[in-house]
Amino acid sequence: MHELLILLLVVIAVAAVTTMVFRFVGPCLRILEYILVSGSVLSILFVAFYVGAEVVMRYLFNSPLPGHLELAELMMPVIVFLALSYTQATHGHVGMDLLTDLLPEQTRRVLSVVTLVLSLCICAVIGYFSLKNTMLMIEYDDVTMSPPYFKTWPAGAAIPLGYILISLRIYIQLLHMLMPQRFEAHEPHDAELYSNN
Repeated sequence: MHELLILLLVVIAVAAVTTMVFRFVGPCLRILEYILVSGSVLSILFVAFYVGAEVVMRYLFNSPLPGHLELAELMMPVIVFLALSYTQATHGHVGMDLLTDLLPEQTRRVLSVVTLVLSLCICAVIGYFSLKNTMLMIEYDDVTMSPPYFKTWPAGAAIPLGYILISLRIYIQLLHMLMPQRFEAHEPHDAELYSNN
């Protein structure tokens, strides 16, 4: 329980600092999101070529690549979680808004704020505990169960990174929704995104 209290204090402190240096954090986060989503795309291409090469090596040359399943599995968190914050920023997540579209605009706005606050809390908790898990992987020098014994912590590190960044992105979206005149968008498509909420 004390861990959650400490986490709450850390989230409040980060939120306060982010609010004070908002004009710096927003653009930096956007650049970081572009870099990480590019890394996610490159990881997808790597896995596609790697799995293709494994199929060719296995069936044409009867010489399968060792660790192909493990490496493909380890790349999944990298692919998903590096793109998580970018997907939130561009409203790319799948959502159900059939019922919310029927509500009055002010009710939709309140519902969006409540949803973002809950999402922020949940993502911060998952980010914290996945970071603890990643630190344990590093401490134990965790590797895959079969040769060539890939380290698991780089894939594990993508999870807290993704959740910490999406928490920051959600907080920035909250600032845009609660005080749009004070925290105006820095990029043209940002204004479009936040005005839709």
